[in-house]
Amino acid sequence: MSPHPIAETVASLMPRAKAELTELVAFKSVADFTQFPRSESEAAANWVADALRAEGFQDVALLDTPDGTQSVYGFLPGPEGAPTVLLYAHYDVQPPLDEAAWATPPFELTERDGRWYGRGSADCKGGVIMHLLALRALKANGGVPVSVKVIAEGSEEQGTGGLERYAEAHPELLAADTIVIGDAGNFRVGLPTVTSTLRGMTLVRVSVDTLEGNLHSGQFGGAAPDALAALVRVLDSLRAEDGSTTVDGLTGDAVWDGLQYEEDAFCKDAKVLDGVRLIGEGTVADRIWARPAVTVLGIDCPPVVGATPSVQAAARALISLRVPPGVDAAEATKLLRAHLEAHTPWGARVSTEQIGQGQPFRADTASPAYAAMAEAMGEAFPGQEMQYAGHGGSIPLCNTLASLYPKAEILLIGLSEPEAQIHAVNESVSPEELERLSIAEALFLQKYAAS
Repeated sequence: MSPHPIAETVASLMPRAKAELTELVAFKSVADFTQFPRSESEAAANWVADALRAEGFQDVALLDTPDGTQSVYGFLPGPEGAPTVLLYAHYDVQPPLDEAAWATPPFELTERDGRWYGRGSADCKGGVIMHLLALRALKANGGVPVSVKVIAEGSEEQGTGGLERYAEAHPELLAADTIVIGDAGNFRVGLPTVTSTLRGMTLVRVSVDTLEGNLHSGQFGGAAPDALAALVRVLDSLRAEDGSTTVDGLTGDAVWDGLQYEEDAFCKDAKVLDGVRLIGEGTVADRIWARPAVTVLGIDCPPVVGATPSVQAAARALISLRVPPGVDAAEATKLLRAHLEAHTPWGARVSTEQIGQGQPFRADTASPAYAAMAEAMGEAFPGQEMQYAGHGGSIPLCNTLASLYPKAEILLIGLSEPEAQIHAVNESVSPEELERLSIAEALFLQKYAAS
């Protein structure tokens, strides 16, 4: 059987896609302007805007969002009466972390062992390219059958909510019948997957103070209350003996009844060291998709190098709590802050501050758009049936869009399968995944328009 014309077109466009992704990855577009120049993010935003203009988009604009970053918007009108589809991606990226640990420079797209390496190659600059490929394939095969809005966010990785606040202030801007969020990924390379749930998240900073200043540990240690030791006690109270998250008042016994994640496969994906056990109880899917999970993201305390023999007067930590669907993130934040305050020992002074928050998300998988996507993915990935998976991460914008446009269908797809190692060193994208998902998105738009 001859390839579908859409597939043939996308295949022919892959060299161009690699060249464009190389250009886009080269921008150090980390939206933390204390670490990276604002000009890098602005240059990436302009690249996306120019790409949309070149594809015939109208009303292309750099939106100045309340968090001081820019999101890129464009509108491509379709046939009269056609539905409107919003395509989302983000051009900002995580910091590269330890650049010396990368096998190749993080901001240079490098092909190695059949994958393309570079920060943002999968998360989510590759998503921008995926949308462009799908639209170009449609234009070469009869035209784009729907009206398309594209929004490329500039601060998703920072969680500062700029685009969410902008959308709330301009609710007509992103209105659509269906929304495709290109910031998720297949469960496995070659296994077409739609993410149907997301955990929400809250970030809380906890500060513990015990003394007016540091003290000599020989002269005062043993009686003087150590703020760092108190903080360690507080952080330890957030986990049970088996590692399960234990925040007072927050339940953690939900189960996941969809696609399962085998423990051996998870250990391999997570690169768990030999002999180290997984934490928590229940299936892996229960633990990462259906239950809360606390993580200590950082601690302010003296580094080992240069440390002095002192009792610490103050210590701080930043804590992330992932919140499963069915739990209100605001309520979870209250419970977490109350827990931290209640479990601080020795009468130490404790204060908590909420840094960020996003609600969990659950999609309606019984909608016409999901049926169209299932058919499209079945064609793009021959012999495979579309799967539904959860995702332990958070995309707060999903809930904002769901609230603003309650009748819109929201689908999450993307390039961030386990081998991509997003947020870690040596992030990469599979060009085969990019090709097949671009085909799937183009076919979806055709089928959705005809439904």
